[in-house]
Amino acid sequence: MVTVSDAGVTWLTQDAYNRLKQELDELIENRPAIAAKINASREEGDLKENGGYHAAREEQAHQEARIRHLQELLRNAKVGEAPANDGLAEPGKVLTVRYDGDDDTENFLLATREEGAEGGLEIYSPDSPIGRALLGAKEGETRSYELPNGSTQKVTLVKAVPYAG
Repeated sequence: MVTVSDAGVTWLTQDAYNRLKQELDELIENRPAIAAKINASREEGDLKENGGYHAAREEQAHQEARIRHLQELLRNAKVGEAPANDGLAEPGKVLTVRYDGDDDTENFLLATREEGAEGGLEIYSPDSPIGRALLGAKEGETRSYELPNGSTQKVTLVKAVPYAG
């Protein structure tokens, strides 16, 4: 599970840490292949009109940005247990909510984007308006938050359970 506290510390389950570390290692191992692709494209001639060269350079830039992001994330990570199954809305939990005026419920993971990347579950950051509103809520509790258009939305926490990945 990945969650971010106010202090910038990222809390990870051991599984999430291992998965992100493996991704980082693979990206670092792939650096020579990207460099070789750039060199091969560079030898094809005029760089202004060399789409392969520019594509390889762009791929390298994206890869290096991801490496830096993962290194920073893992450097500040605290590996720990998933949150307790105590019915409180907190990072690392799947929240079931009901919006005021709607009979249907919605499920989402309260966490950062890193953890839910491979799942089909919507992810809301604890720093999002709904995330901030629900943080610390107990099952059955109703909270309000401001929508982008300035109106207020009431939402009731129906259930909060630890994310099982």
